[in-house]
Amino acid sequence: MILDPWFYLAASVAVLIAGIAKGGLGGGIAVVGVPLMAMVVSPAQAAAVLLPILMVMDVLALHAYWGRWDRGNLRVLLPGALLGTTLGFLTFGYLSDDGLRVLVAAVALTYAVRYFAAAGPTGKRPAWAPAGLFWGALSGFTSFSVHAGGPPLQAYLLPQQMHRTLFQGTSVVFFFVVNWSKVVPYAWLGQWTPDNLQTSLVLMPLAPLGIWIGRRIHLRVNDELFFRVVHASLFVIGVKLLYDVAPL
Repeated sequence: MILDPWFYLAASVAVLIAGIAKGGLGGGIAVVGVPLMAMVVSPAQAAAVLLPILMVMDVLALHAYWGRWDRGNLRVLLPGALLGTTLGFLTFGYLSDDGLRVLVAAVALTYAVRYFAAAGPTGKRPAWAPAGLFWGALSGFTSFSVHAGGPPLQAYLLPQQMHRTLFQGTSVVFFFVVNWSKVVPYAWLGQWTPDNLQTSLVLMPLAPLGIWIGRRIHLRVNDELFFRVVHASLFVIGVKLLYDVAPL
C-alpha cells in the first residue's frame, strides 16, 4: 500500500474534485484526478488507484440522477465509447500519456475559448449520430489510459444546450458504462494489485462526500451558471494538461 503522506494529500483533493464533478458539475473536471496524483506516483498507478473510486462514484451518481438522461444520445455515444475503450486496451503501453494529454487539452481549450469568445452559447447544434460515435470513441479512448474522457464527451453534448440535469445525467450514465467496462482490461494488464486496491479503499470514504457536495451545488445553480462553470473547468483542464507536458 502507498504510505507517502504527500500522495494522500494530493489524492484526497483529487478524489473530492472528481466526486464534486460527477455529483453535479458535468464530470469533466474530474480529469484533474490523475495529474494531481501523478505528482507523487506514476500516471499508470494513479489511474489504477483512482478507477475503483470512480466506479463507486458512478454508482452513487447514477442513483442520484436515475432516469434523467438522454436515451437518444446514449444509444449513439455508448457503442462509440466501448470501441474507444477497446482501442485503448489494445494500444496500452504504445501511446504516450503526454500525447493523450495534448489531444484532450486541444479539445478542451477549443470549446472553452469558443464559448467565452462568443460570450455564451454559439448556437444550438442537434445531436448527430456520426459525431456522437466519433466523440464517444475518443472519450472512451482517452478515458482508458488517463481517465480524461470528459472533454471529448462535453465537446459533443455542450452544443446541444440541453438542461443541466439532463446533461449531468447523460454524462453519469456514459461514464458508468465506460468505467465499469475497464474492469476486465485493467485486470488483464495487471493493474488490480493488492497495493493499489488497498490504497483505493483508504481513499474510498471521500467518494460519497464528493458526490453529496456536487449534488447540493447542482440543485442550487441555474443553467447559465452551470454551463459557465463547465466551460471554465474545460479551460482550466486544458491549461493544466498542457502544463503537465511542457518541458521544464
